[in-house]
Amino acid sequence: MTIIAYIYSDPLLETAPVSIDWGQEVERVYEDLGKRSGLNELLRDCESESVDCLLVRRLEELGDNLEEVSDRLNQLTALGIMVIATEQGYNSQTSHPHADLLKLLQHIQYQQRSRRIRQGHARNRLDAAPPPGKPPYGYRRGKGKYIIDRTTSPVVKDFFDHFLLYGSLRGAVRYLAKKYGKKISVTTGKRWLTNPVYRGDTAYQHGEIISDTHIPIISREEAAQIDRLLRRNSRLPSRAASAPRSLAGLVICQQCQSQMTITRVTQRHQNKEYLYLRPISCPQLPKCRAISYQEILHRTINQVCCNLPTAVAGLNSPELDTVKHSLGDAIARQQEILQQLPALVETGILDTQTAQLRAYKLRTEISALQAKLATLPPVNLLKVAQTVSIPQFWLDLSEVERRFYFREFMKQIEIVRQNQDWDLQVIFIF
Repeated sequence: MTIIAYIYSDPLLETAPVSIDWGQEVERVYEDLGKRSGLNELLRDCESESVDCLLVRRLEELGDNLEEVSDRLNQLTALGIMVIATEQGYNSQTSHPHADLLKLLQHIQYQQRSRRIRQGHARNRLDAAPPPGKPPYGYRRGKGKYIIDRTTSPVVKDFFDHFLLYGSLRGAVRYLAKKYGKKISVTTGKRWLTNPVYRGDTAYQHGEIISDTHIPIISREEAAQIDRLLRRNSRLPSRAASAPRSLAGLVICQQCQSQMTITRVTQRHQNKEYLYLRPISCPQLPKCRAISYQEILHRTINQVCCNLPTAVAGLNSPELDTVKHSLGDAIARQQEILQQLPALVETGILDTQTAQLRAYKLRTEISALQAKLATLPPVNLLKVAQTVSIPQFWLDLSEVERRFYFREFMKQIEIVRQNQDWDLQVIFIF
């Protein structure tokens, strides 16, 4: 019994399978990737040779529409060839082949209509056109790309600027509602901060991103800073990120391992207030005592000024420079290959569709490498550390501004108690 198999793969939607277990021995396998030359060869061989059975995964692989599928199925059955669709449970020589086929026709028609829609979306991806759906707030659709909406984009830019200045998502959301009357949820605000569209990139299915497809609202440097702020805030208690005091969410008691909260104390008939840091849930008896906020703040600034340059100097090591250079070289190589594709099309080495697929893959790889590069510390971090290592720099800042810089460098502040005295240890994020 001569058994052959046929595989069709659409390069726009899928990759050709490496191997398929048909469940039985197959003499020949005909394969097509986009075109139907393999299927035409199969039909010619069936007319000139004796073939008993044809295996396919699904009947819709036999044509691009329902008419083509029916014609080729009739052509094969007229030659006495049994057609089996392994994933659909169809066999042309069962006792009720026509009934089984009628059940599949509607499904095949639906699948091919769905395939045509997905093919259209895939062609848009190859052209770096926006995906279907409403464009993000601040943009509108133009000629095959997003274009900035001059009416709403200033609102979005102001939202980003406020977040970059103060590092508070909830604060930026409140600012937007107060200044522009634009009310959004905190969840929507976080989606804005992480949306690739505002960075000039377009995101497609499966998380694939193509860079530099349209004019961005924020720069690459601002986007990298936003990502660092979001990672930093994720380590803090939910509401500490927008707290007005600079030490909020950073201080922990080393002895009882409790987070420290800021307590405000006032005296009757006096305007002066006193701030203390006390453990939230201390299990000790007696409980760990509260400590003056200003004393902890003063010692924190002294430790940052003394220890930060040394910590940053260790961070800017040759290994980090090697990683940056390696990523930069990889991006340059991919961009060089991308620039060679038009010449390969002109010389006939690649057809247009293959070149488009290759360009799409290269651009997504470049975007992934750029994302890795953006997660690394900025090159000027050592220079910044030298600037913020001057005590007067910290004293001249407001509490909100000081909060921003503290969280940029510090992961945690531990209170180390020594009998009636105490000291603190600043743990940097790097």
